[in-house]
Amino acid sequence: MSLFTILLGGELVATPRLRRQIAGTRVIAADAGIAHATMLDVLPELWVGDFDSVPANLPTELAKVPRQTFPPEKDMTDGELAVAVARERGATALVLAGAFGGPRADHAFLHLTLALRLAEMGVGVILSSGAQEGIPLLPGSAGYDYDDETLFSILGFSDLDGLTVTGAKWPLTSVEVPFGSSLTISNQVKGKLEIGLAQGRAMLLVHPYPEF
Repeated sequence: MSLFTILLGGELVATPRLRRQIAGTRVIAADAGIAHATMLDVLPELWVGDFDSVPANLPTELAKVPRQTFPPEKDMTDGELAVAVARERGATALVLAGAFGGPRADHAFLHLTLALRLAEMGVGVILSSGAQEGIPLLPGSAGYDYDDETLFSILGFSDLDGLTVTGAKWPLTSVEVPFGSSLTISNQVKGKLEIGLAQGRAMLLVHPYPEF
């Protein structure tokens, strides 16, 4: 597996969990996302974007990172371009750091849908702000390593059929969840969280660091 971290321009906290997830990964920064590099103690191998949001007073080592420049008027965001470049360089799994929050809600929503599309292509994806993270859910089952009482939600991006959740305060057994339902919002881990889905697409949103 070739794991890359993409530094995006959203909110980010350098939690121990995030540091473990990005340890030893190759790093590409998307425009303003390079501002997170110092906090995470990483040096990107490439800086991608139109550079309309370059942070002021960058440390010398970051200002010297090789750039791949794109015009401001383009048909992909800087984040999607960075993901595409990582894929060209062999990425089979991605951590999208800084995928939530920030001044543009449309970009945050795009990161969720982009992650689902990548997952359908067989690419492993974790979206993270450090304080919270997202994992695409497609048909199949998987287990997750979260502590007891960790808050989580399952956000459906379609009707969900055969959704089973165990290791939770409110377990579910092969239920149907209509698109737009709040049934799967605000649950808590209780034991070993496992989620199975027969049909549909969703995002597991988890808050491992509720203090942030």
